[in-house]
Amino acid sequence: MTQIFKTSFDTGNGQLIEIETGKLARQAHGSCVVKVGKTMLLATVVSNYEAREGIDFLPLSVDYQEKFAAVGRIPGSFLRREARLSDYEILISRLVDRCLRPLFPEDYHADTQVMITLISSDENILPDSYVGLAASTALMLSDIPFQGPISEVRVARIDGKFVVNPTKDQLAKADIDMLVGGTAHDLNMVEGEMAEISETEFLEALKFGHDAIKMQCAEQHKLLEMMGGRKPVREYSHEDNDEDLKKRVIAETSADIRKVCESRSSKGERTEAFKNIINEWVKQFEGNEDQARLTALAKKYYHEAEYNQMRAMILENGQRLDGRETTQVRQINCDVDYLPAAHGSAVFTRGETQSLTTVTLGGKLDEQLLDAPMLHGTSRLMLHYNFPAFSTGESRPNRGPGRREIGHGNLALRGLKAMLPKDVPYVIRIVSDILESNGSSSMATVCAGSMALMDSGIQLRKPVGGIAMGLITDENSGKYAVLSDILGDEDHLGDMDFKVVGTKDGITACQMDIKINGLKWEMVEKALNQAKAGRLHILGEMDKAITSPAAEMKPHTPRIEMLIIDKEFIGAVIGPGGKIIQDIQARTGTTISIEERDGKGYVEILSADGDGMNQALAIVKGIIMVPEEGTVYQGKVKNIMDFGAFVEFLPGKDGLLHISEISWERVPTMEGVFKEGDTFEVKLIEVDKKTGKYRLSRKALLPKPEGFVEREPREKREGGDRNDRNRGGGGRDRDRGPRH
Repeated sequence: MTQIFKTSFDTGNGQLIEIETGKLARQAHGSCVVKVGKTMLLATVVSNYEAREGIDFLPLSVDYQEKFAAVGRIPGSFLRREARLSDYEILISRLVDRCLRPLFPEDYHADTQVMITLISSDENILPDSYVGLAASTALMLSDIPFQGPISEVRVARIDGKFVVNPTKDQLAKADIDMLVGGTAHDLNMVEGEMAEISETEFLEALKFGHDAIKMQCAEQHKLLEMMGGRKPVREYSHEDNDEDLKKRVIAETSADIRKVCESRSSKGERTEAFKNIINEWVKQFEGNEDQARLTALAKKYYHEAEYNQMRAMILENGQRLDGRETTQVRQINCDVDYLPAAHGSAVFTRGETQSLTTVTLGGKLDEQLLDAPMLHGTSRLMLHYNFPAFSTGESRPNRGPGRREIGHGNLALRGLKAMLPKDVPYVIRIVSDILESNGSSSMATVCAGSMALMDSGIQLRKPVGGIAMGLITDENSGKYAVLSDILGDEDHLGDMDFKVVGTKDGITACQMDIKINGLKWEMVEKALNQAKAGRLHILGEMDKAITSPAAEMKPHTPRIEMLIIDKEFIGAVIGPGGKIIQDIQARTGTTISIEERDGKGYVEILSADGDGMNQALAIVKGIIMVPEEGTVYQGKVKNIMDFGAFVEFLPGKDGLLHISEISWERVPTMEGVFKEGDTFEVKLIEVDKKTGKYRLSRKALLPKPEGFVEREPREKREGGDRNDRNRGGGGRDRDRGPRH
């Protein structure tokens, strides 16, 4: 039987972390269980020993999944089983992937799968703080060539103090919430949101998180030592190389590549020129029996030549592919209110990147339902990012949002939500459609989203802008260049993608991916300061289109009114089987929802029509109004009987206008006196305390004829309440049905 090994440690927040291996998932190439309180994560890793033919990259898949059993719930889906990964699970999977991927050898191309599963949960412990530790430990326990260990920690600032891996309750009071990942020597992944913090505070948070990462990496080494050391790394040979061909390709194409790099041409022209160089070069292999192999190798080496020439050009003379200086932001054009039928819209164009963003405002019934183990409930704020193929001049099937789209949308959402007012009554959906892309479309989404929100009339506290920073380094010379507003090629061929979102006063969100070892803090500090200057420039360009939120919402935007009613009236507004509320909606063209919170009923009325809104408000207020004796109401005849008429004097409330209360003069018959729908004022003269029935009078509001002598009521003359006994009583409350 396999021996079980365990280690445990405290990261300094009072929580004991236990790592165990040898008990579960023993046929995986590496596996472990990380336990914190009642939370348990099972991490496994398997990698094929041979690469698939023709693969020249690492097919790494990282999947984080939460089991419903871990939180004691049964899935709400039709099949009652875990379905595809939720957006939240995909976001956590991406965080781990971004931290692990740079630490595999460039020539390792075998299919590799890392799975982290939440198998037990403590509702106050956030499992995403520990997934990186679990994944890294499983890899370190395998023979896979992984150049770790790494770890990820959550850094929060609560009451001015930094905390590692806070509880859910603690995080609710934090003004910084970021996940930081890396090795004992470097950081390679950062993502989070914060409340307008300074660049100095951001750097302090990174350093604090890195100290905790160092400790967790040391604990992984400690576990390996307990097991007698790390397993020998497997041997592999996934690449077919030809060193002579490599030298030839680089030597014979570099000059032409450099000319294209320095041409300052557009993305499309530059891409086409690069392709022509290698396509012409490989024509020399035509007719060669090994043509396919030589062509494939040549194109691989040609990519390395492109990489070298672009980087050298930037480091040697500070020139970039489009001719800009390292700190320069591309030309920006902004438009708002571009779509007349949308509740809010904006177009943000920066260079060859463009976002068309819309804002749609809805009511409670538009809330997004969340049905995941750790995220269960509703969301009132959504941001959907779409990246169609035409935005990069390509053609491919539209299969819905992928992990990249979900990740970019989440980053933009994090950056914007901090500036939303807390009392927004609307459900908000922001949609960014990327129409052109050449670098940093997620930051274009932030800028367009901020302007579209202001255009819609949402009172955004401050405009929000975003910028993507890049980094080019030379390990041999120590030279480096920080690039503002990076192009797609600079992202692909560079060493860092650092996105910073914020207002003029501070940072609200960030995302950083670093692809090199040896990152120095001075580089991060320079990138942050340069990002601030770029962000302020972008916000200045946005101000030219819209400086503050619109004072009023557009005429076609639905308005929302909220009424807070006593709990006892909720049933009266809804009615039997929803009859009353459905009738109100049908009559007024509104959408009404009711929610019980804290012993009160919250009635939300949504309408794009002012008259309909006023009518619905009047009806609901009438239903919840308590009728008072002696009060005069506007009545409407609902039914005519032999002995009088039932008159609706408040929405949903009828009273009996007895034939004797119509006029001071005797009315012998109801025939021809009223017709249904007639309106006139009536006075509530009695509310029967036993039955709750209402008695109305019209004659009490009419002048009494001079010398008029009122006759004794017939029922008294005849010794009984014959009218009530034989003719139906003194009124009814239609919300509760006839009283007997």
